Amino acid sequence: MRIFHIDPRSTRELAELPSQLPQEGFFWIGVTRREFEVGQARIQEALHRLAGSGLLDLHVSDLLNNQLPSHHDFTSQYDVLVFRRLATGQSETDLSRPGEPLSRPPPRRSGPPILHRIDTSPVGFGIFDSVLLTVHPASCTVLDTYATRLLASQRPDERSAGVRAPASPADLMLRIVNHMVDGYLDLRRELTRQLDHWQDELLDPHAPFRNWTALLDARLTLHQLDDICADQRDTLEDWIEAISAWPDADTDAGRRDRELLQVRSRDVLEHIERVVHHVRRLEHHAETAVQIHFAAQGNRTNDTMRTLTAVTAIFLPLNLIAAVFGMNFEFIPLLHEKAGFWWTLMGMGSVGVAMGLLFWRKRYLARSGR
Repeated sequence: MRIFHIDPRSTRELAELPSQLPQEGFFWIGVTRREFEVGQARIQEALHRLAGSGLLDLHVSDLLNNQLPSHHDFTSQYDVLVFRRLATGQSETDLSRPGEPLSRPPPRRSGPPILHRIDTSPVGFGIFDSVLLTVHPASCTVLDTYATRLLASQRPDERSAGVRAPASPADLMLRIVNHMVDGYLDLRRELTRQLDHWQDELLDPHAPFRNWTALLDARLTLHQLDDICADQRDTLEDWIEAISAWPDADTDAGRRDRELLQVRSRDVLEHIERVVHHVRRLEHHAETAVQIHFAAQGNRTNDTMRTLTAVTAIFLPLNLIAAVFGMNFEFIPLLHEKAGFWWTLMGMGSVGVAMGLLFWRKRYLARSGR
């Protein structure tokens, strides 16, 4: 569990759950899912003290559910948002060591290592007026990574560069979500490189493609990622609609913070749209590569059959001539001539060469390129 007090001037990490609201700023409480399940009574009590309300039982179940898709819900006191991140999927049932990785590693998947990172786990957010509660999977790097970035932003050089501290729990939630979406965007180059490599292998006529299992896993994973991104997009759209329904602020600073929140929400939604567009493009490229592969295989088969047919057609008249002179008649032209065999052989050769040249001119015997 990590606890932070964030105000416009500083960010401090606390050792214990606070007992009262700060005069300025808000609190961020980040816990792992098993920590939240084991210590939910203590956390709920702290939320009652700080925000005047705890989480409903249904929302607690949502935050503890490791298979829940991205979604948004709200009450009059707080909002709940679940957002799936890139991670190695694993079951979280070992409550004897809350907050620690499982002793048994998750089963390995087939395919290249890049596909292993597309497994997802949900991160839950409880957004109050003065408290942000985040519930992370085991071994989640989002909490530590963004906490480090938040503490680093308080350095004088970062302040002079215009890096602002989050203005509210909702603002911090959007920044964390944007950080997770950037993880999807960073994955695009590696996925594109892997699929391009497979496309080259699929179209190589000299080396048969053998990674069918990995390719099928990639297509299924991309389809799963498309569904996850669609859920994320719907969740952000619901969140934007919820922001528009908030009561108007009384001060200019409050109205400016709300407008900034709406702008940041639309920016995160645009990032998700980019991920959706890229995933669908990769799906289309993978499907197209497979279709081109089978089309090329069919074309090579047609070339082979065309060549065999042309060769067979060349030998058909030769077989006919041989069959005629092999008949058991007593009187056959050239049968008793000394040069009959050579004349017949020359004729058969001439017919074969003529037909071969004809088929070569019609490109029936042309060498097919790659």
